[in-house]
Amino acid sequence: MRIFGISLYVIIALFFAVHAVRTQQNMYWLLILFLFPGLGSAVYFFVIYLPSLRQSRGARAATKAISQLVDPNRAVREARTYFDRAPTVAHRMRLAAALLDAGNAAEALEHYQAAASGPFSSDPALLQGLARAQFANGNAAAAQDALEKLFAADPLTRRQPEPALLYARALAALGAPGIRAAFDIALASASDAAPRCLYADWLAAQPDEADRQRARELYAEIVHDARHWPRHARDHNSEWLQRAQTALSR
Repeated sequence: MRIFGISLYVIIALFFAVHAVRTQQNMYWLLILFLFPGLGSAVYFFVIYLPSLRQSRGARAATKAISQLVDPNRAVREARTYFDRAPTVAHRMRLAAALLDAGNAAEALEHYQAAASGPFSSDPALLQGLARAQFANGNAAAAQDALEKLFAADPLTRRQPEPALLYARALAALGAPGIRAAFDIALASASDAAPRCLYADWLAAQPDEADRQRARELYAEIVHDARHWPRHARDHNSEWLQRAQTALSR
């Protein structure tokens, strides 16, 4: 039993040592883990491993989902309280973003438009939020205009996942020139399956058979890749996976 206990300590220490190397922690942690496998592992767990676990994408998504389930209006309520106490542009933008995430696109747009009428009209975060709200309200032309102002103010945002995809969607909704190029940029900067699915949706509606074939290939890629997604990625992309599967079954 004593040997088993020692072996268990060593196995746990090895696990944390691998984590330390992969996450590029200071090398003195390896010394602590191997010199004091039991106590060192306990210290590493509370000081390094547990905080990093809480900050992971999956943990953040789970925490957000639980918060939405328990108190779905909390973010809006807190943002509105801050804005009522101090109606600054930053607090207005926070309230607008919370409203937009909660599905209240009309009120969110009012706040974004009010913020955009002041000296922060070229602020990248403001322009991106404004474009989101305009698109959510069905005004793709205004969203396109806001995004082009964003790209002019901060060229790097053109290749960031969210604004790149939103721009492609706005052009697609308008039937404007440059749709393919915009989706290509969105695909290159993608962080999930959304650009592939939305591009495939647009291609599937085109009259050219080559476009419809490319749409089927993109849908098939999503379904194939889903077999290798970790659980948090599968949950995050569930809408796009379902849409791809439905499209392929038709």
